[in-house]
Amino acid sequence: MRMFSVSHKTAFVVDHCPYMAESSRQLIECDMLTKSRSQGVIPLAPVSKSLWTCAVECSMEYCRILYDVYPTKKLVNYIVSDSEVHILNSWKQEDQNTHELMAALAAVGPPNPRQDPECCSVLHGLVAAVESLCKITEYQHESRTTLMDTADRVANRGRIICLTNAKSDTHVRMLEDCVLETIQEQNKRAAGSDRLMPIQQCELVLVHIYPQGEETLLSPVLSSEVHSVRAGRYLACKLNVLVQQHFDLASTTITNIPMKEEQHANTSANYDVELLHHRDAHMEFIKSGDLHMAGSTSRDSGLKETVTLKWCTPRTNSVELHYCTGAYRISPVDVNSRPSSCLTNFLLNGRSVLLEQPRKSGSKVISHMLSSHGGEIFLHVLNSTRSTLEDPPSISEGCGGRVTDYRITDFGEFMRENRLTPFPESMIDAAGRIPVERAKSQLERHTRYWPMIISQTTIFNMQAVVPLANLIVKDSLTDEDVLTCQKTVYNLVDMERKSDPLPISTVGSRGKGPKRDEQYRIMWNELETLVKAHVGTSERHQRVLDCISACRSKPPEEEERKKRGRKREDKEDKTEKNGKDTEEKGWTTDSERLKGVMEREKDEQSECEIIKDSPDSPEPLNKKPRLATEEQQPPEKSKGPVSLLTLWTNRITQVNSRKHQEFAGRLSSVNNKAELYQHLKEENGMDVHENGKATR
Repeated sequence: MRMFSVSHKTAFVVDHCPYMAESSRQLIECDMLTKSRSQGVIPLAPVSKSLWTCAVECSMEYCRILYDVYPTKKLVNYIVSDSEVHILNSWKQEDQNTHELMAALAAVGPPNPRQDPECCSVLHGLVAAVESLCKITEYQHESRTTLMDTADRVANRGRIICLTNAKSDTHVRMLEDCVLETIQEQNKRAAGSDRLMPIQQCELVLVHIYPQGEETLLSPVLSSEVHSVRAGRYLACKLNVLVQQHFDLASTTITNIPMKEEQHANTSANYDVELLHHRDAHMEFIKSGDLHMAGSTSRDSGLKETVTLKWCTPRTNSVELHYCTGAYRISPVDVNSRPSSCLTNFLLNGRSVLLEQPRKSGSKVISHMLSSHGGEIFLHVLNSTRSTLEDPPSISEGCGGRVTDYRITDFGEFMRENRLTPFPESMIDAAGRIPVERAKSQLERHTRYWPMIISQTTIFNMQAVVPLANLIVKDSLTDEDVLTCQKTVYNLVDMERKSDPLPISTVGSRGKGPKRDEQYRIMWNELETLVKAHVGTSERHQRVLDCISACRSKPPEEEERKKRGRKREDKEDKTEKNGKDTEEKGWTTDSERLKGVMEREKDEQSECEIIKDSPDSPEPLNKKPRLATEEQQPPEKSKGPVSLLTLWTNRITQVNSRKHQEFAGRLSSVNNKAELYQHLKEENGMDVHENGKATR
């Protein structure tokens, strides 16, 4: 969800009533630069600006700083109010520049002191400002159309800054009530319109301007944000502070800037230049706790703080690279002063300036850099702490023997396939995406599954899988691409049938590594993971996955037989291991062995049933049905405790008797002794003793 803060919309309302034509009483000497006067020449009388001129100059400085630091997405709607409303610009991005505003203000002209004051009111401008905040900007419209079903979640917030000359506290309360009532009325209208948006939050900033030498008529105890400021430089400082508060800006003063004097070209003096930028440029000071040490009071106003950085003699150009953690646009506070102009021209000529923290002792610490890019000046934040880039580890040799088998060659190929190049935004594809969105989409597809280490992958080490890996990341596949992927899968099936070796890494494993069947199982799992990451791209991607699933699947009987064979081998190993510790573990271990054998016999019995039901298996031999329980001779019970050997022998005898057709002699034996050659006795008429010996 895209949210719009209060600083997204700012409506400036400047009072144009006759009382704004009153003098600010701040005298300006016109001939102060004249060193020598001729005799008989009358000096020029000082002049003073009107309240209207002070309000226009300070509001334009507010807009200039805003446009310098935030070229886009921070919009200003300038409104002049007298007997009617003059809206000088709109919320469109092309109207957001000081040239348009200055030209419109020149057309409006200064206030007419002879105009009837009863016909003029700043209320007209405040009502127009509220109506303007209800209008949708281009960025809000884009967010609403992008979110579609959740368009009502796009917030509409704004700020109204009113520059006027209030009469009393009651006048201020009346202005606040008027704004509140207008917001409620406009929200009702916006609720039933698709072209308007209700206002969720509105900040009203009333700046009361009065001439110097007079006392303000407003009470200093007010609950709302009302600023009572004298005209002239005090008003300029107040709006400078407000623009920092409204748009989260901070101040940095560059000290000790060497500059040649105009009068004395051979000498130079040090000057200071104050810059405004985003507050995040001081984040390193805040984290380290050095902000209070570097901060000082601004020379223009005692109400705001500035961070002082010292000019470092430039010994670098823009070709050299520095480890920057951030870059922020800057705007000079006094843009028309000679030091600010010289510094700006110096930077726009391609030079860079390093800035260091002023310290009383110790080595200097360079924390920031001023440089220009594309005709705009940025304050770069340099990492003043220890950087990981100072001593980078060698990828080929490794750092401390940790990871050395990076896919360096494959990563270079990956970078080559995803290089960016300038492209006109007017080139839109069939899906309505601009080039940068297509580039992001391609990068996202290529990185859905991309192992960084050779030992973590099998398929990317196989030349046979390269055609499939290169095609599956595409946005769309043709029938020929699907056929190529299927041929790759069939080739892997043929390799598995021939038991060809795979490039399985044995790093960190003991012995010879996994068996051949396990190697191919790992390979198929990874290949399926790669294709599944792209299966939702198109229907042809799904066909590739279906081909892999069909070729990989085997009859369930064969899989079950292999599974039970592996399980039986594991249990036999476990049984042998337990047999070695019989004497130490005693009855407990013997019971576990007996239980393991019983489970293995159950598995063998189940396996026989599976083999019988399998269509690929030969028909087993016909076996005689198991004997009934009552036909079997129960094992002879001994008196007293039964030994483990007896239990074991009886159990084995009972189980084995169920697996084969019992020998006829054993069935007719007496005391486990069978009489042989009975047919000879019948022929010769011989008798047989109980011990089995023949007598006549």
